[in-house]
Amino acid sequence: MSVATAMPSLLGQAFEQVQSEVDSVFDAFLPVPDDTRARLIEAMRYAVIGGGKRVRPLLLVATAELFGVNRNAAINAGCAVEAIHAYSLIHDDLPCMDDDEMRHGKPTLHKAFDEATAVLAGDSLHALAFDILTQPDTSTDPFVRAELVATLARASGHDGMAGGQMMDIVSEEQSYDLRQVTRLQQLKTGALLAASVEMGAVLGRVAPEGRTHLRAYARDIGLAFQIADDLLDVEGDETLAGKALRKDEEQGKQTFVTLMGVEQARAQATMLVEQAGDHLATYGDDARLLVELAHFIVKRDH
Repeated sequence: MSVATAMPSLLGQAFEQVQSEVDSVFDAFLPVPDDTRARLIEAMRYAVIGGGKRVRPLLLVATAELFGVNRNAAINAGCAVEAIHAYSLIHDDLPCMDDDEMRHGKPTLHKAFDEATAVLAGDSLHALAFDILTQPDTSTDPFVRAELVATLARASGHDGMAGGQMMDIVSEEQSYDLRQVTRLQQLKTGALLAASVEMGAVLGRVAPEGRTHLRAYARDIGLAFQIADDLLDVEGDETLAGKALRKDEEQGKQTFVTLMGVEQARAQATMLVEQAGDHLATYGDDARLLVELAHFIVKRDH
């Protein structure tokens, strides 16, 4: 079933279009060679084609459209973010990390292939992301390409997603308070969502001082996204989620739900989404898609 099902028409159509475009770009970037690298490329394709909601590419494209950016360029940049996201999921699912068997309703990559191939596929998708950002089709301006690379690199590494994952691993041994959990999720989940919005503005050649409202929007939806994930882990349906749930509780991890309770967590997510929309008020109806996307983040069932 499409993720667009039962969504407002604007958002549902936007998801369907972006999903199709992202798949087409990855298909073009990842032809299967007629040599012994084929298994690696097939694994990469397995990870990035035909799966996932594509929230990050849609965030990037919707932001870029506020500033009249060429759609193909924005889709390319969105694929770069999605490649980083996919690599992180491949590695997170490995036995040395979260040891998961299902992702997006199908076997995780190391189960469908093997662990060595999964590591290489993740490594190669990480490299592909930055290769895409350096392509002239993404931007003809070398300064824009450099800023895109820098933005995604910072969001992916020790000051972003990977750092958040390290904090998450350590959380199994320590008892985090709300401040620490918030910081963890701002890095692990929020950094890549924020980078998607930031990169849309970079493509639109918006000066850093002109991105304040967009950054505030991204910060709020990043936290709302993780609170919604925590709620789904407690209340969700594994069939819809396409992955194992209830793992945080089994591992004794502190989450927004364990620290705040279900009702307060849900109220906090709703408040963050309303606040996120307020940050975009100056863009008027042009920001309607970003506002609807923020509401989808807390209302999704998987």
